[in-house]
Amino acid sequence: MRQSKNSVKAVTFDLWETLFFERDGWHQKRMNTRCQSLAQALNKLGEKIDAERLASAFTAMTQWLENVWENNREVTHHDQIQFIIKTATKNTISPKDKWFNQLSKAYVSAIYEVPPLLNPDTHAVLQWLKSKNKRIGLICNTGLTPGFALRGFLAYIGIADYFDLMLFSDEVGIRKPSPEIFQIAARKLQTKSCNIVHVGDNLRGDVWGAQNAGLKAILLETMTGRDLIAESNPASLVAISRKMGDLKKEQIVPDRTVTSLADTIKAIQELEA
Repeated sequence: MRQSKNSVKAVTFDLWETLFFERDGWHQKRMNTRCQSLAQALNKLGEKIDAERLASAFTAMTQWLENVWENNREVTHHDQIQFIIKTATKNTISPKDKWFNQLSKAYVSAIYEVPPLLNPDTHAVLQWLKSKNKRIGLICNTGLTPGFALRGFLAYIGIADYFDLMLFSDEVGIRKPSPEIFQIAARKLQTKSCNIVHVGDNLRGDVWGAQNAGLKAILLETMTGRDLIAESNPASLVAISRKMGDLKKEQIVPDRTVTSLADTIKAIQELEA
């Protein structure tokens, strides 16, 4: 049978506020936990740096990350740790290579101590896609939690095996909405861009970015699972990641808009009709 030109062969998903849900205040709580864990690890290595100094360094890093992100580029996990330690100690300490594993474990432990919630519709949607022989990908802009930690957490909560591809910005050096990260996903999924649907909650990153790369895009438009406290603080990484830049909401038109992840099943069926 001849394949329909509207055939959806693969579906890619955003992670945060799409498959993962947050609670109000969770971003700050996770940040506090990260600072405390990092301070404890440094103290064990013989460097007494309190959590408050580390928190100030994270605040300073926000501007650096924002500047890099504006160009759709990414900062590596290693470079983040280097920046935090050097800034917190006013360049009097440069982390030794032999420290990195311990510091990295402390840096990423917060995702287990203050874990995001799995969107309750996730399993049903991913199982449906598998039953329809669709390839499934994940395209995630990382913030402070690097790709390897997110990959491990996804395995820990039992959904990693659904994915044929997991693409994290810190590992490829490119962030959404750059079309390049979507094109990388298409190549790795061995699927033409026009036969891929991307699902996400961010108008600029997920919808505008995906459509510019030739994918169809479904916008998950809901306030459920968002840390509204973090979003209300313009200096937070959460708020920065939602900046529209020079774009306006009316300039971006999703192929479909849904108010729950479960509704993506119907939306995909409509796009294939």
